[in-house]
Amino acid sequence: MNRRATPEADLQRAVVQALRLALPRTAIIHHCANEVTEPSPRGAKRQAILNGMGVHAGSADLMVLCDGRILFLELKAPKGRLRPTQEAFRDAVLAQGFGWALVRSLDDALGALADHGFTTRIVPPVRRSPS
Repeated sequence: MNRRATPEADLQRAVVQALRLALPRTAIIHHCANEVTEPSPRGAKRQAILNGMGVHAGSADLMVLCDGRILFLELKAPKGRLRPTQEAFRDAVLAQGFGWALVRSLDDALGALADHGFTTRIVPPVRRSPS
């Protein structure tokens, strides 16, 4: 049996692992499983239950809380596109003054932390000027 390729899930696991190393130990990195992928009446019922419990359509894959800051990270494969519900979530988050970033690589995730003022335990390498 062939394993189905899961580039976004693989990226998410790598990003979570890196954030756990980079951010202070007090940081919270949260993922809300907001979709049921089972295409059946049972899956539809489960999705309805989750929606009733407060799952928000289009919610970002990760929420990072640290030192009074909140950053939402939407992870996508290199060619992945935002769905309309994800665009609406992004717009609502940004309108409320929170950080949001589209992440396609580990570098994107670490760059988003820096762009949004998060303090990390990683010291950036010293860049030497060319001789």
